[in-house]
Amino acid sequence: MDFIKIILIAVGLIVVLVAGYWLIGMVSAIFWLLLYAGIIGAIGFGGYKLFFEKEKAKAQLEDKMPIAIADLQDADRALEEYKRKYLPK
Repeated sequence: MDFIKIILIAVGLIVVLVAGYWLIGMVSAIFWLLLYAGIIGAIGFGGYKLFFEKEKAKAQLEDKMPIAIADLQDADRALEEYKRKYLPK
């Protein structure tokens, strides 16, 4: 009976070791997959930003709002006030 217990303990230890190595291998494979996906994603994101940055700069020129005439009049008043206060006559 002691011989069978020793064999079962040895088989159990081998099964636990194999399951542990399998688990370590699966976790390692998942980390490598995430690393490769991250590298490919970073390259793709960088290319996307480089490609669409030129088009975005052109679109911003068309989207600017013109300056209102009232804003220009306020600027003229501020300039006249500045000249009157700070520039010598």
